[in-house]
Amino acid sequence: MLLEHRSIDYIPLAERHGKVWHLWPVWFSGDAHLATLAAGVVGIVLGENLLWTAVAVTLGSALGTCFMAFHSAQGPQLGLPQMIQSRPQFGYRGALLVWVVALVAYVGYNAFNQILAAQAFHQLAPSVRPDSGLTIVAFNILAVSLAIVGYDLIHIAQRWIAFIMIGMLVLFTAAIGFHNVWPAGAFDVHAFRGVPFLAALFAAAAYQLSWSIYVSDYSRYLPRDVSVRAAFWWTFIGAFVGGTWMLLVGAVAAALIPVHNIAEAMQRAADAALPGLGTPLVIASMLGLVTITSLNFYGASLTLLGIASSFGNIRLTVAKRLASLILLSLVATSIALLASHDFVNAFEVWLTVLLYLFTPWTAINLVDFYCVRRGHYSVREIFNPHGLYGLWNWRGLLAYAVGFVAMIPFFSTQLYRGPVARALGGADVAMLVGLPVASLVYLWACRSLNLAEDRRLAEAADAGLQ
Repeated sequence: MLLEHRSIDYIPLAERHGKVWHLWPVWFSGDAHLATLAAGVVGIVLGENLLWTAVAVTLGSALGTCFMAFHSAQGPQLGLPQMIQSRPQFGYRGALLVWVVALVAYVGYNAFNQILAAQAFHQLAPSVRPDSGLTIVAFNILAVSLAIVGYDLIHIAQRWIAFIMIGMLVLFTAAIGFHNVWPAGAFDVHAFRGVPFLAALFAAAAYQLSWSIYVSDYSRYLPRDVSVRAAFWWTFIGAFVGGTWMLLVGAVAAALIPVHNIAEAMQRAADAALPGLGTPLVIASMLGLVTITSLNFYGASLTLLGIASSFGNIRLTVAKRLASLILLSLVATSIALLASHDFVNAFEVWLTVLLYLFTPWTAINLVDFYCVRRGHYSVREIFNPHGLYGLWNWRGLLAYAVGFVAMIPFFSTQLYRGPVARALGGADVAMLVGLPVASLVYLWACRSLNLAEDRRLAEAADAGLQ
């Protein structure tokens, strides 16, 4: 929890609590909200039909959630926030590379969430402007307040929202199943278009992968004896079902009601399928948007304080935690208030850029945990700038740089399109290049690492740690 005199870092074994199944409602609700709709509409907007968009977002969601769930399984094993776990691969200071990227992602997502919340509230109360500053600020205060109370309340809120959203989505799905008015060619199997299909697939993958930067922040409180398999599957089930379901709702809404405002599209699509369903579905989706924004603020606070601690020993007090949350909320809200409508339209570009930035990191972090060190780390040495993992770890930094550079010719966004992407007609397969390249370079760089000595030193450093 936030309001206690504990560091942001290691959760002692005596303070671990909760059940592993608690992970599924956290990540079901973490995905079943309005922002997920934006990732689901990408294929439709680019001209893919509903059938192939549905296939694309389902495959993309499965791909991104798989990596995300493997990160979640690290939490009970180490008891550490996700970003701090990057120090063994990148070094005490080298990890700042990915920490800064994560902080930008948190702030950007929350700015987008606040804009989306204002648009959704406009749907519920048309007299309120869709860019209402008062709505944006009020939403921000609500989300930050929940983050201040902390971990346990967020878990409880996510659990209740999960059950509410399951009920709403079951009604929507059942009603839409009887809907017979579909756009021409919506289910034409021969209408496949490669570039929109890949864009929809990787937008869904990027969206799910983006939770990797803090997914273990919410599994690190679980008891140490929770298995990797259990943590993986409970996270995967919640995130995949909640995420895919909401991505498909977004695709259906965009296909039926081609309007700019995604909250309006969902409301009108739900009302067309079952009159009166639209408003409660939007309200329930807004509840999930509040809690995921709280999760983002909570994770951003951990990351910001972690960045500060990398430059010197600081006493992490309640006041510092509150100050970090207030600072982050002010930045996110300022962006939301100043942003134009183009900010919302650029969500696909935002997801793509995040995918490029996080692909090498997720490959390196997972390969190190599951293949190189096999979960054997020293918690104490992770917080020692001159210890086992060093200030700068050339292995992780080299693998990240090579993996990222290898993807550049495959980039395909509105900002830049690489030569290979142009040759492929604009198709973006950069993730499929970055993952293996970063993984193989890191494995090559670790060939000289004395793993037996590394493990011995880690166990000696943590002797007696509780």
